Amino acid sequence: QVQLVESGGGLVQAGGSLRLSCAVSGGLSGLYTAAWYRQGPGKQRELVARISSGGSTDYADSVKGRFTISRDMRKNTVYLQMSSLKPEDTAVYKCSAPYWGSNYWGQGTQVTVSS
Repeated sequence: QVQLVESGGGLVQAGGSLRLSCAVSGGLSGLYTAAWYRQGPGKQRELVARISSGGSTDYADSVKGRFTISRDMRKNTVYLQMSSLKPEDTAVYKCSAPYWGSNYWGQGTQVTVSS
């Protein structure tokens, strides 16, 4: 069974950086589409960044130029490097990946940015 486990969240001051990791296991490996989503307090879930099986990336306008999604095939891990963090980036961040018609999710990691 596919499992996604996020880590790397925490409390950071505005302007700081964090790197989130999403370790993938259970049959999903190699080149696959994966994405990071977030849901802030009182907000709807939003797509933050996505990497396709071919390696192309796209980002929410609110994080362009500040966040970078990448993957390490050897470690089967997807990363989200976040820089110049703002208080409005505070949210639970979850990674997601489709596999054989189902969408798999991690449990999420909390990112809190203090002003």
